[in-house]
Amino acid sequence: MLIARLTAQSRCYIPEPVDESWGRLRHLGARRSRLIVDMVTQVQQIRALLECVWPAALDTARQPFRSRTRVAVLRVICERDGGDLDRTHRLGLPRLERAARREITRAGGQKPSLRIIRNLFAALTDPAGVRAHRRGALEQVDLLLSDWAEDQRRVADTEARMVGVLDELALTDLVTSIAGLSAVGAAAILAETGDLTRFPTARAVVKHAGLAPRENQSGAFTGRAKLTGHGRPGLRLAAWRGVWGTQLANPVYGDRYRHLTSREVNRLTPTQAQAAIAATILRHLHAVVTTGRRWDPHIARHGTDPTPTKISTAA
Repeated sequence: MLIARLTAQSRCYIPEPVDESWGRLRHLGARRSRLIVDMVTQVQQIRALLECVWPAALDTARQPFRSRTRVAVLRVICERDGGDLDRTHRLGLPRLERAARREITRAGGQKPSLRIIRNLFAALTDPAGVRAHRRGALEQVDLLLSDWAEDQRRVADTEARMVGVLDELALTDLVTSIAGLSAVGAAAILAETGDLTRFPTARAVVKHAGLAPRENQSGAFTGRAKLTGHGRPGLRLAAWRGVWGTQLANPVYGDRYRHLTSREVNRLTPTQAQAAIAATILRHLHAVVTTGRRWDPHIARHGTDPTPTKISTAA
């Protein structure tokens, strides 16, 4: 009875077959996920250290760790000057600007933001923070920045390999036909699902991710339908990350998000609406991979396609 119930709920599907390309994609996806976790940990450690010894540095840019200029200046101060803020200030602003420009050029950038450099130079004289730990903490920041840069290089290399596997499977053109979904984002999802043809329905993929709402039932009691948290967490995370780009670049998903968060009946919170879009991405990926047809916004809006275009997925 248990097996029959799971089958009726689309929670049973063919086990993942042993395949060289799909197996390689899964391992690369696991490596990418691990590297991303390491990078997030490094950023949080850098933030915690700066909050302790030099909090003024965090207020010099709106998004401190997305600013190449700010990262370059931190590398200059922590590596070249050994974390001695007084010495950096004595050397003057022009010298700091030249050093930051060389650091950005070495990292592959073009030109620094002079506004951020001036803000960091002004923050050098801020007395806030534990001064006794400043030199040691900024040395640790320099080491973490080196690790962060190396992990960024490793992530880029891993993502290039994942896209290469998609090319081998002849799926890159199909999955990127979904507006706003990059090849890397699709590869991260497929690394968690494996070959989508093993799922009998798109709903089975959604349930595999744990993104299908389920009613809380016990005897005669029926509670509200909600996500149970069951399923594959890595797949749920990969689909969730795909929401951010598609919600902005894909008009179908953008309209759906606005509808779900503004309708009068059963209005969803922004987080609930994003979970619904994540589930939609999985359903549409299943459709384009199993049928070999490019994503069509008209069909995605529950319309019909009078002139379907067939694409061969043979390797």
